Amino acid sequence: MMKLFESIRHRYKRWDRRLTMTKRQQFVIITLVLSVGLILTQLMPDDYRYPATVVLSLLTYMCSAFGLREDLNGIEWLTLLTLPTLFTAAVALFYFLLPGRWLTRVPFVLLYGIGMYALLLTENIYNVAADRTIALLRAAHSVGFLITLVTYFLLIQTVMAFRFSFALNTVLVGVISFLLVIQTLWASVLEDHMSSRVFQISLVIAITLAQLSWIFSFWPTQSTLKVLLFTTSFYGAAGMAQQYLIDRLYKKTVIEFFVLCSIVCVIVVITTQWHGIF
Repeated sequence: MMKLFESIRHRYKRWDRRLTMTKRQQFVIITLVLSVGLILTQLMPDDYRYPATVVLSLLTYMCSAFGLREDLNGIEWLTLLTLPTLFTAAVALFYFLLPGRWLTRVPFVLLYGIGMYALLLTENIYNVAADRTIALLRAAHSVGFLITLVTYFLLIQTVMAFRFSFALNTVLVGVISFLLVIQTLWASVLEDHMSSRVFQISLVIAITLAQLSWIFSFWPTQSTLKVLLFTTSFYGAAGMAQQYLIDRLYKKTVIEFFVLCSIVCVIVVITTQWHGIF
């Protein structure tokens, strides 16, 4: 697999010699192409929308790889490109749940374009910072984590909207959580490989969130509130894991994350409609 990635990287480098555009200009073009692709997926017949979403997600992977081709090595083919791919998939899938009006579509596509451009800049900072220290890394961490939370919320909201069985919900939440947590934790340390510590913490968080999904599959409350609880739990767990990996996990930080998760949990319990259950 790595040999295939290296072969693609060498091809990208040969193409790079023929390009005269700056990296920001390339990111703008990539964003425009993907935004147009997002609109086209919504104009297709219902039977073709989900295959089109898969194609658009793969296109996002390839375009992101092309834009970040200069320093893309090893594990970065997965860690750097996972979030742009899942962000596109999340937006495209959630797009199907919105009213089919241009008044809704246009602002949503604009927000997607802004988010994708910011994400490409963020991933580029990670790409460069993996080799040397740069001043924008802290801002990139904030933007990357914010987009990760948005992606997680949209994906889990889509999963809940399909009303799958509790078993399938549990599996999907676990897989989505693992993919987003592992790239988030890797970005906090920016290692040239995937350490066992990052992998193990990501696996524990994903299993915990999957179990939370299994428990609340039987909880009589609105799906949006469940998704809010899962997203808040993701935020708390991933946030504390990030601080732990960079040796900044203090008692005050743990209390802040715990209080936030507790407040959301209390809101979910209070708004639960228990009548008709017993």
